[in-house]
Amino acid sequence: MPKPIKIFAITGSTRKNSSNYKILKHISENLKTEFEVEIFEDLEELPHFNPDLDTENPPAVITYFRDKIALADGIIICTPEYVFSLPGSLKNALEWCVSTTIFSKKKIGLITASASGEMAHEQLILIMKTLEAQFKDENLILIQGVRGKINEEGKIINNETLTTINKFMMNFEKEFLTEI
Repeated sequence: MPKPIKIFAITGSTRKNSSNYKILKHISENLKTEFEVEIFEDLEELPHFNPDLDTENPPAVITYFRDKIALADGIIICTPEYVFSLPGSLKNALEWCVSTTIFSKKKIGLITASASGEMAHEQLILIMKTLEAQFKDENLILIQGVRGKINEEGKIINNETLTTINKFMMNFEKEFLTEI
């Protein structure tokens, strides 16, 4: 049996059972069987970025987080927008990666799902370009008005949103698989 394609999915929301988590859960349950998805939803456990701690021996939780990214074949980030910006917890996590090359040339999918999300989406794209992540336009999606598009059980109830996410998954899979 071939080795699974490991995807490390990061939710930018610290709220349990958030819309962003529900989207990642949907993706993890619907990607082809060749994929193994781990959802990271513990951004609040990461200490505030401090360059003085970003040495050869950073905090253990940072080493764990970085290792998960480094060992993954691909990354999906799904984030809300807070006050026209990325959530501080997600930006903090990404700042812990600036001194590394773990995102360099890594295949990435970026999803911003929020009330509006435009500003956070632009910021996330800029940050990931700075970290040398590899992504294509078809692996970037902005879902506006997300709360009315996913029910409490995590089911995507808006057909347009479901189509967009399914197309995203198909495009992301193509990054790894030669035949779909």
